[in-house]
Amino acid sequence: MNEFVLFAQPWWVNLFLGIPFVAYYLWRREGLVISQWTLVVSGLFGIAFGFVEASVVVYLRAAVGLLPGYGGTLSDVARLSADIYQQAQILSELPKSLLVIELFREAATMIMLASVALMAVKSLRERWAIFLWTFAIWDIFYYVGLWATVRWPSSLLTLDVIFLIPVPWFSQAWFPILVSVLTMITVVLARKAV
Repeated sequence: MNEFVLFAQPWWVNLFLGIPFVAYYLWRREGLVISQWTLVVSGLFGIAFGFVEASVVVYLRAAVGLLPGYGGTLSDVARLSADIYQQAQILSELPKSLLVIELFREAATMIMLASVALMAVKSLRERWAIFLWTFAIWDIFYYVGLWATVRWPSSLLTLDVIFLIPVPWFSQAWFPILVSVLTMITVVLARKAV
């Protein structure tokens, strides 16, 4: 799929594009009291966790046989998987028991990201900002990790299953990356120097 698709599915997923704008509106007056050190450390967590998540996805799909070439070298996996790493096909072929594991993995991801936010700062608004900040960095580095290991997505127009809870969310790769970049910009712009 190399055609630009504007909207994610289901329709309400598109509302996530508004989160950075609403957050900035709510934070702009008082600003966010978050130290640069807190942003750096939570950002490092997001980077590392994004790569861990990408690795888990690669391992899971390789173990199930949905990632061709997994018996060879990592470059073999990357070469063979880039064009046929089709999200909708993988979702339909993933055994139900592993789909349940995927759901729990996604829930655990949200809990881990929320835990970092709860530990990093004290007020609710700053916790929300750190959650969004860490989530955004994690999301971007999830794609970086997948691309670094299996050369997927092959472009920002590649279709992806971006989340499974409560139902599968589909969009091209550009959509979650755009939301993440806008979220990071929002946190930086709303932050007061501490």
